[in-house]
Amino acid sequence: MPNPSLNILSSADLSRLIEMAWEDRTPFDAIERLYGLNESRVIEIMRSELKRSSFELWRKRVTGRVTKHKALRSKDVGRAYCPTQYKNK
Repeated sequence: MPNPSLNILSSADLSRLIEMAWEDRTPFDAIERLYGLNESRVIEIMRSELKRSSFELWRKRVTGRVTKHKALRSKDVGRAYCPTQYKNK
């Protein structure tokens, strides 16, 4: 079944969305702010784009993960990425 959310995303945006979903410290709220897709839509996209085993590994990692859910994060964390993620090499 085709995913209507995929039609509005460029391949670069889809790739970035998947990358953000894989990142441990990027909350679903940040993805929703950038792409307008809530957590359940991101899960649907990940299910349709990843191999089944990869999707299951991803779901296992993010389920209940404090850093993926802004409401569960410490109030001291104001960023949506790991502080070492964008260091210049």
